Amino acid sequence: MENKSIRPELFATVTQGEDIGKLTVNVTSERDNRPIEGASVRITYDGQPNNIVEETTTNSEGQIPDVELNAPPIDYSMAPGANKPYAEYTIYVSAPGYETLEVSGAEIFSGELAIQNAALLPISPTDPTGAELYVIPDHTLWGDYPPKIAEDEIKPIDESGEIVLSRVVIPEYVVVHDGPPSDQSAINYYVKYKDYIKNVASSEIYSTWPEATIQANVLAIQSFTLNRVFTEW
Repeated sequence: MENKSIRPELFATVTQGEDIGKLTVNVTSERDNRPIEGASVRITYDGQPNNIVEETTTNSEGQIPDVELNAPPIDYSMAPGANKPYAEYTIYVSAPGYETLEVSGAEIFSGELAIQNAALLPISPTDPTGAELYVIPDHTLWGDYPPKIAEDEIKPIDESGEIVLSRVVIPEYVVVHDGPPSDQSAINYYVKYKDYIKNVASSEIYSTWPEATIQANVLAIQSFTLNRVFTEW
């Protein structure tokens, strides 16, 4: 889920103590990245599948653009507090000839445009009822997560790995190890560098923050990531 700032004048009038965020859903075919026109998209409050907020079909570009959704006040995301700073929604996507897709936990912030990409898989002849489920966990700043794994601040760079780098480079892909470094059975995912940085930023900082704050955090995320690539840790 990606969040981008949008102009406040785009918003409709909201009720007292309640703000508005926006959601755009892009539906494509996993096979050829082609937009899927006429796909059904249903949006509900997270955990309330019968409470339908919006139900519509995608346009010729495979989109449902700028759906207005209720969100908590923007002040909740400006300082730590007891109130969750975002609203959570579930997005259901279906289209003829494709598996259904469900995204649970889509985060909507006040004054922000959230972009949810939905790539549908063609129905398999051996599993015509196939479906995909993606659960977005709590935001890092809100959820209760274990502490960071301890590591040396300065790492050796004289150990050989797959590729020994002579300088810091920006890679096309980064390898994400889905587990602690000692767990050799954990899956490795190859993720495009730009997508990785975008996803980490969306998970670890709030899009409601001032632009300079977001830029500083993204620079820190990139520095940390490039250190990982350079040291092959």
